[in-house]
Amino acid sequence: MEPDISVDVLVIGAGPTGLGAAKRLNQLNGPSWMIIDSNETPGGLASTDVTPEGFLYDVGGHVIFSHYKYFDDCINEALPKEEDWYTHQRISYVRCKGQWVPYPFQNNISMLPKDEQVACMDGMIDAALEARVSNTKPKTFDDWIMRMMGQGIADIFMRPYNFKVWAVPTTKMQCQWLGERVANPDLKTVTKNVILNKTAGNWGPNATFRFPAVDGTGGIWIAVAKTIPEEKTRFGKHGSVKKIDAKAKRVTLDDGKTIAYEKLVSTMAVDLLVEAMGDKQLIELSKGLFYSSTHVIGVGIRGERPERIGDKCWLYFPEDDCPFYRATIFSNYSPSNQPDSSKKLKTMYLADGSNPSSTEAQEGPYWSIMLEVSESSMKPVDNDNMLKDCIKGLLNTEMLKPDDQIVSTYHRRFDHGYPTPTLEREGVLKDLLPKLQDMGIYSRGRFGSWRYEVGNQDHSFMLGVEAADNIVNGAAELTLNYPDFVNGRVNHERRLIDGAQFFKSMKGIRDSGKPLKPDSTAGAKVNGEAVYTNGVVSHANGVK
Repeated sequence: MEPDISVDVLVIGAGPTGLGAAKRLNQLNGPSWMIIDSNETPGGLASTDVTPEGFLYDVGGHVIFSHYKYFDDCINEALPKEEDWYTHQRISYVRCKGQWVPYPFQNNISMLPKDEQVACMDGMIDAALEARVSNTKPKTFDDWIMRMMGQGIADIFMRPYNFKVWAVPTTKMQCQWLGERVANPDLKTVTKNVILNKTAGNWGPNATFRFPAVDGTGGIWIAVAKTIPEEKTRFGKHGSVKKIDAKAKRVTLDDGKTIAYEKLVSTMAVDLLVEAMGDKQLIELSKGLFYSSTHVIGVGIRGERPERIGDKCWLYFPEDDCPFYRATIFSNYSPSNQPDSSKKLKTMYLADGSNPSSTEAQEGPYWSIMLEVSESSMKPVDNDNMLKDCIKGLLNTEMLKPDDQIVSTYHRRFDHGYPTPTLEREGVLKDLLPKLQDMGIYSRGRFGSWRYEVGNQDHSFMLGVEAADNIVNGAAELTLNYPDFVNGRVNHERRLIDGAQFFKSMKGIRDSGKPLKPDSTAGAKVNGEAVYTNGVVSHANGVK
């Protein structure tokens, strides 16, 4: 039976990865292609919801910072005006022992009570002495924490916080994923700061970040989707996948239509992908992957933004006085993230649960908090009382006062929230992903390739871009295969411009010595593997 549609490359999913693949395929102007998604609106796990009252909440805490010039160019093409963006300096804290400790915690223990300072310093000194004589590498995330930070920081912050995030103990996680995501404390600097009662400055790639002026993070991906031909998209009920026949290279949609393909770029969670394929061997293999679910809770409050909140961006909560591990002051990112102050809303209840003095709708202003709670088989949660417990947690941590007026609430559960880098992960992926690729299926994206270390929006987008380049020109997929490199742990230059330089250092890789031109196939090698530029070499610094 003839398929209804035939394309060279089919892309499943219109989140950042799928849109990256579609964007690049459209630029290459070679193979025929189509992108499909079961949602009417593009964005995937980087989308934004709007409450009936007019409060916006992203699918978790998303901000824009980048390792790639190509990503920047595509985002700026979609939202080109200066007024399309706000740029923020990250103001972030850890709530610990009744204090707001500047992020990263391990560099700012000078803010803790003296007993905790002593415990942290003892642990760091012991860890430094152990590191001098140790000739083995840490095997687990917990080993890494103890090796780098010691017992005090491990017990006070790293272990409880990471369990709240990942919903698995640190002893069950590997440590190769860390890259630039966790700051290594410098013992001399920390000691000096403790003695002088100083705090350390900003750290990390997201110390400065951008956020769209309107429509939340999801607005970025809606705008990117508008830069690709509409006739090559099928969204909503006409783009929902029912079955994938890998042998026949055919996808059956929920509406009964079939699409034949030569290559498939799938951004579905890989465990759901193999289920749609009905491949018993791969289904069994995928059971070795672990993930946590994420609850996103939003609270809209009437009133001026209080002084205690100030310009804070996001905040971390390792202790058990609240169920959430992170809070984002979402109203601080953009004025459009909450209703205009002239809009009249009723007070639902006060933060302490009591009834308001008036049931009449009143004007604002308004501000909002977005919370994240993880869930897994190792960390069950009380779904029925989630919102109530979170508001109680906001009171416990002094984020809210008892008489604050709550005018809007939001709660949504995302089954696949975090792809957990467990000890078993690499063994599964090194078997599963090549088997899929042998069938012509490129499983890519946050859950498609299951590598959290390259799961930010820029990484996810480039996973799709590089898959398209590999399909068309055989280019290496650096983001998938060399996460340390793209994250700058090996190559410390943050940005190379327009291909004038290429791969300054990576285990013997040398500069190509030639300016690189768009769509050139002149390249270098990574561990002996040819790297073709095609205008978008996926270097950490965005060679174009």
